[in-house]
Amino acid sequence: MRLLWLLMAGLLSACTLTLEGITVSYRWDFSPSILRFESDRGAGATYYVGEEVRFFLTLAEPGWISLVAIDPDGRTYEFDRFYLGRGTHLLPPGAYRYTLTPPRGLHRVRAIYTESQPGSLRLEGIYTDWDARLRVYLDASGARRHQVVETYFYVR
Repeated sequence: MRLLWLLMAGLLSACTLTLEGITVSYRWDFSPSILRFESDRGAGATYYVGEEVRFFLTLAEPGWISLVAIDPDGRTYEFDRFYLGRGTHLLPPGAYRYTLTPPRGLHRVRAIYTESQPGSLRLEGIYTDWDARLRVYLDASGARRHQVVETYFYVR
């Protein structure tokens, strides 16, 4: 029991363990890659059909971002994918516009960070278990490091 406690304490404290002449080194990184993700009016804001929405995204490190929307009717679709450097960005980059269309109601948008380029699999459809589909997506991308952050807004 003591050995298990020492092992767990070592893992959580990010130090090097020495057990009877055997040294075990590791690095466990819990720091987030996405520091900020929200619409240009803030989380929970109201927009109207035909208006454009933009997003603020702050990254602690460079990587690939996939933006996935979940409509009030449960339909999920990936609407953009790009590589960004470290820092704060106003999305979408370039001339592309995110113009809001029905259905009206609560819209959720997830930013998926991966350190490697996502594969060809896209997140589109109506899922009863979104997290299971996300795991398939991440497995297909081969990403070792990932993070998912969500924001929301209302369309009237």
